[in-house]
Amino acid sequence: MTDSYPASSLIIGGAASSPRAPLPTLPPLALYIHIPWCVRKCPYCDFNSHTASPVLPEEEYVDALLADLDQDLHAVYGREISSIFFGGGTPSLFSAQALGRLLKGVEQRIPFAHDIEITLEANPGTFEQEKFVAYRKLGINRLSIGIQSFQQQKLEALGRIHNGDEAVRAAGMARQAGFDNFNLDLMHGLPDQSLDDALSDLRQAIELKPTHISWYQLTLEPNTVFWNQPPVLPEDDTLWDIQEAGQALLAAHGYAQYEVSAYAQPGRSARHNLNYWSFGDFIGIGAGAHGKLSHPDGRIVRTWKTRLPKDYLNPAKSFQAGEKALSNDEMPFEFLMNALRLTAGVESRLYPERTGLPLESLAEHRREAEQSGLMQVEPSRLAATERGQLFLNDLLQKFLS
Repeated sequence: MTDSYPASSLIIGGAASSPRAPLPTLPPLALYIHIPWCVRKCPYCDFNSHTASPVLPEEEYVDALLADLDQDLHAVYGREISSIFFGGGTPSLFSAQALGRLLKGVEQRIPFAHDIEITLEANPGTFEQEKFVAYRKLGINRLSIGIQSFQQQKLEALGRIHNGDEAVRAAGMARQAGFDNFNLDLMHGLPDQSLDDALSDLRQAIELKPTHISWYQLTLEPNTVFWNQPPVLPEDDTLWDIQEAGQALLAAHGYAQYEVSAYAQPGRSARHNLNYWSFGDFIGIGAGAHGKLSHPDGRIVRTWKTRLPKDYLNPAKSFQAGEKALSNDEMPFEFLMNALRLTAGVESRLYPERTGLPLESLAEHRREAEQSGLMQVEPSRLAATERGQLFLNDLLQKFLS
């Protein structure tokens, strides 16, 4: 899945001499909840996921999640939650009863916005109609379904536990359960994938009429089976053809690209992820979860929780594994590595509002990026050009020392 964004460990330059002002207003606050178990670990997956035992420790884990949240409450007193995202792993392995107790406990601690978006990641192999009807009754109002492909050969290569028919049925079950807002996760650049293969997957996804499609290229990540035993992936020319043709197909069917790998029908962008990309705040609870919280005095702190479920559930060990206050030097990259993923970028005023630093602290590197054709020459916005979107790493390098 694509919705977990860990804190950067890079050391950034460019704003060391700029004084940081107190933040005039705090950004929106979201909550990320990590459920670390899945039926089977996929060979491409580098997320913090672990093969589930026959009986999950639901009750113990919910207790731990609420205790973890209690330790973060002092930093968010008086604020409300605008979105919640259950990520994993496979959160849909948990029963509706367990998730209901968790949501009730969260709302007793932090008020929910009246229009809160609550997303649950789910895999087709875990779909049961009755369970998803119960999820909807809890107030979960958005699903993110991990399809990846509809083709059996590709699914087997990716180590997925479902087949194409189950993927199609999952979308139907979601709609029948009352979910009128759901995302389909789809990958391209798969082992031995042709242009026709990739477009066939996209057409099948579009036929299911999701409100949102996350369409992203398979990459080989360290600490995965694919990294150590790399499959044969398509040539660069084929990858380019897939990208161009796929984007045109999505646009023709009303799915506007608003982020590097995110396409949505009008008004259906993922609000939780938009909060990440616009440098909003989020609490992270659960094994391996990351968080980012702003404070009125201008401090911005990233946190991360202990990764192994057995350690997270051990009352003798701390939930939090570490924290880091962002320095002025790190702020340009920390802000822009998120904001420049958005095809429209963000309003320039957001940089001082969210970082406490003057916009002028970006001026030298911004001018260099504009002259290179990577950033738009638009004073009121911070946005990449089409070329900058294609070479986003090169663009972000401009803001490194």
